[in-house]
Amino acid sequence: MHNWPLPLAAFVAGLISFLSPCVLPLVPGYISLISGAAIEDLKVQDSRLMRRVMLQSVMFILGFSVVFIMLGAVSSSVGQLLAHYRTVIAKVAGIVIIIFGLHLTGIFRINALYADKRLHGVKGGSSPWGAFVIGFAFAFGWTPCVGPILSVILTFAAEQDTVMKGVLLLAVYSLGLAVPFLLTALGIERFVSFYKRFQKHMHMLEVASGALLIALGVLLVMGRLSIISSYFSFLNKFVL
Repeated sequence: MHNWPLPLAAFVAGLISFLSPCVLPLVPGYISLISGAAIEDLKVQDSRLMRRVMLQSVMFILGFSVVFIMLGAVSSSVGQLLAHYRTVIAKVAGIVIIIFGLHLTGIFRINALYADKRLHGVKGGSSPWGAFVIGFAFAFGWTPCVGPILSVILTFAAEQDTVMKGVLLLAVYSLGLAVPFLLTALGIERFVSFYKRFQKHMHMLEVASGALLIALGVLLVMGRLSIISSYFSFLNKFVL
């Protein structure tokens, strides 16, 4: 994909999703669940345990990535089928994104996006396959909570001219979630320290994310989303 701003936006969206209130505080618990080790044991950094943690974490990431990539493929396919109505769809998507943005800023709340659907009953054991299954299942639980951010990337995917480009966008979004997850798996103790410092800024991040979504929604409704590409056009010089 030669248009750098979209993959960059997808990656940043993944990072922001990781920092969301329904994902960030629970990350150590996810790692403990998929590895079968207590958080206190993870802090010890035993080499054999850390190898298992990294393997299980990669499989967990593959699990949730499959879900998000499938959503991207579906969005792209539907977008191509409804290409003649793309302008109308973009305006509707813009309105939905503005509503999500207002939700994040706290102007009003959509209770459904706070519903706990993480499938606590899912059990996969501490095997690589079990970690994959848990990642796959948990992605469906995350989707309502990260929906405001994810909806933007899915909208971009729907506007792509090939399914592969839509799939790539969601793969990059998944990578944005995966990188900090892996870093956390490598250093639980550092993550706990980071979380204690970052927790007080979480609301500010939500408000800033909401304001950004509102701006993106307005651009979609006005049909002026290309403005973003023009601002980041300098990134194209880095493409070989």
